[in-house]
Parts: sequence; structure tokens; C-alpha cells
Amino acid sequence: MAKRKGVTLTKKVVDAAEKRGKRYLIWDDELTGFALRVEPTGVKTFVIKYRAEGGGRSAKQRWLVIGRFGALTPDQARKIAKAKLGSVAAGGDPASELQARRREMTIAALIDVYEKEGCVIQRGNRQGEPMKTKTKAYTLARLRHHVVPLLGTRRASEINPGDIERFVADVTAGKTAKDEKIGPRKRIIVRGGAGAARKVVRDLSAVFSFARRNEIVESNPCETAAVRKTDNRRERYLTLDEVTRLGAALDELEAEGVNIKAVNIARLWALTGCRRTEIAGLQWSEVSLEDGVLTLADSKTGKSLRPLGIAAIALLRNINKTHNSEFVFPAERGIGHFQGIKNTWSKAIKKANLPGATPHTLRHTIGSTATSTGEALALTGAILGHANPRSTAIYAHVQIDPSRQAAERVSGKIAAALAGKTGNSHDPNGSQEEIAEIVRSLMEKLAQQGIKASEINAFISKLAADELAPISAGKHILTDA
Repeated sequence: MAKRKGVTLTKKVVDAAEKRGKRYLIWDDELTGFALRVEPTGVKTFVIKYRAEGGGRSAKQRWLVIGRFGALTPDQARKIAKAKLGSVAAGGDPASELQARRREMTIAALIDVYEKEGCVIQRGNRQGEPMKTKTKAYTLARLRHHVVPLLGTRRASEINPGDIERFVADVTAGKTAKDEKIGPRKRIIVRGGAGAARKVVRDLSAVFSFARRNEIVESNPCETAAVRKTDNRRERYLTLDEVTRLGAALDELEAEGVNIKAVNIARLWALTGCRRTEIAGLQWSEVSLEDGVLTLADSKTGKSLRPLGIAAIALLRNINKTHNSEFVFPAERGIGHFQGIKNTWSKAIKKANLPGATPHTLRHTIGSTATSTGEALALTGAILGHANPRSTAIYAHVQIDPSRQAAERVSGKIAAALAGKTGNSHDPNGSQEEIAEIVRSLMEKLAQQGIKASEINAFISKLAADELAPISAGKHILTDA
């Protein structure tokens, strides 16, 4: 039998290993059974392969994960692999031994393993990719503040759906809530309630799914537990009149000397429908004013292209770049992006009398305005940068030109409202005076052709009663000679 070809797994080799359409292995030519596994997502993991019970063709084949590249260097992984394969030669079975230990694992210990090996995206087009740093931190915080106090000492393999139902009821009742001072000007505040329970049970379900894939448990008790895992649907959005009040409030704050970065961040939330951090952390490298788009490198759904309306482009053009910062809104101190928007937003919604409105409310406002304007769902999705798997096939065929036009039509209404120009005109591209001028010109040309002015007035008034009421009501533009 031909010997399997391989290379020495050095850092250079591992760094150069590129992701492909399916999982593949790179075998080490120095240590038989030691390999690098590369996932379609690009995740790289060191593994070993061996035959149990002293080897032989009839012996069961085993795989054992050594660890991920990054957490381990190739040399560290090879050292661990050599020790594990050495125990195999002595009659050991490290994979089975690990599974046996894990079946005795407590929930607290399982969460520790999940932190090291399991914090990856489980669904969608980013499936298999590591969680973002903040997402991972929030997830583990919820697990440790809610799950560990109530279930931490229980064996993972013994948890049943009834335990999950009682756990959710306890979190909802506030049994895990606390406000604890842990240092100078630093506290841990844990809030219970139904919302917290829904979030943490989703986190716990992901932990059990990871445990099932690794044969630590046989089933995921969260899947069959009679608990609610979805959040309440948010339907709050602003009407154009409310947007007008918000625009006036932001203008007042700017006049009062509030930091202009905070004001412009809020304006761009309204004009683009982007998520809070997508604008606050926007970088100039993501902005193309010539093409009228934002190319967000790291949005919630990965890389995302967002069309811009004219008002948003004009606002961005008026922002001066800071020579030593890559951010559109750089921090007042340090090298990060501006963080002082929270206080300004609170003042703005108070001035505008919009209790409960959040930055995400403005995202809903763009969506509702687009829908009420009659934009196609695909174009609305392009404006908002949605990546719902069920809509991917639609969004994939949306061209940037029509989506930019849609963005302009929708954000034009928002921009007019922010500027306090709601009026009665339904045409965002022209004022009533401009429309009246067009009508006058048309009527003069018709009059030159011998058509009576009274007939023209009657026809125009009937045709445009709704659109031109302020112009045609109670008067005629022409009089018969």
C-alpha cells in the first residue's frame, strides 16, 4: 500500500493552507496519524487518527481533536499528538477515554469546554466561523451568570426537558438577578426576566448541540422543552411626523454645542437604516461616495453592501477626515471610534418626545417607509443588508443601481422629514412651486393651440385634485382672453 504523502506541519504550511469547497486534511510526514483539518469556513484544527485496541485492520478507527490552530502552535500540537499516539501504542484509547470522562462532565465543565472548542456560528452563511469577540463574551457571560448558578453542578448527560423548563421559569422569576460590586467603579449587573430567559435558553441549546456532536450527551433537552426561545417581535417605528420631531431635536442639540459626531451618527442611522455599530464604527475604507455605497467589512451578517441616498452622501461629504484615524467618527481620545452617542441619543428622544425609541427603531423606520412607499421586498432587503437564508436567492440578484435608486426614494422622505419639510407634496423630487410652474407651462402651450383656458383648468383640476390641491383649489391659473 502506497504511503500517504504529507508535509511537515510548520507554521508557514498551516498559514498557507487555504479553505476549499469541502473539508480536507494535510498529513504530517514526521508523525504518522497527525494532521491539520481545514474546514470550508477556513477554521483549522489539529487532529490525530489511530486504530484502537493495539491496532490492526479489524480495530476500530478513532479520531481525536488536539486543538485549534491559533490556540495551539504546530509544535505544541505535535507534542500533544505524540503523547496521545504514544499512549495508543501502549494499548490506550484516548478518544474513548475522553468521551467517558465527558459523559461524567458537569454543566459548568461543559461550558468551559464550549468556550474553548464550541463558540462558532451554527447556522446561516457564516456557519462554522468563530463567534465575534463581543458575541462570544456576551454568550459566555449569560451562561455563567444564569446557567452555572442553577445547573452548574448537574451532570450534562442527566439534564432533561423538565429541568430546562424549571430553569427558564427560575430565570424569568429573577432568581439569577444580582447587582454586585467587584471593584472600583465596576459592577456586575445581571437582570432576570422573560427576555433574559429566552436569550440564555438559546445559548444553552447551542451548548447541548455542541455536546451532542461530540458524543458528550445523546440528545439536546432544550429542543423538546416547552419553553419559548424567540423574542417578542419589535414593531416600533417612527412616522414621518415623528422623524421631523427627531430632526428638530438633533438640530437643537447641535445648536446647543453637543458633539457633532454624535448628532451626525444619529442622522446617518435615520438616513441609512444601518445598525448602531455599523455607523458608529464606520471606516473611510468602507465608504465610496462616488459609487454611493457602503461596503461594510464586518457587519452582523458578514461583508455587506449598502446603497446610499443623496442626503447620506452629502452628509458624509461634509465630514472632514482625521489624518491619524481610519474611522469616520474617531474617538475623542485614543485610537478607537467615537463612543459618546448614548447620552446624546437620550437627550434627542426626550426633546422629540419619542419615549422608547432606540437606534434600531430608525432601522425599522427605513423598512416601514420603504414598504409604505411601495418598494419591492428585495430592494428593501438590499437597503437594510438583510441576509435571511430564505431570501438569499432574491437578494443575490439585486443590482446596485436599482437598490441605490430605492435607497434614494426612501431616504429622500426621511431626509425631508429630518429637515422638517414634510408638506403635502407626494413627490420627493419637486416642490409644489416647481409642480405649479410645470402646470403653468403646459397650460400655456395648450392655450396656444386654441384650447380654452376654462377647459384646461377643469381638466387639470380633475386630473390632479389630490396632488395639486393647494394649487388648483379656489383659483384658475389662466383666464380666457
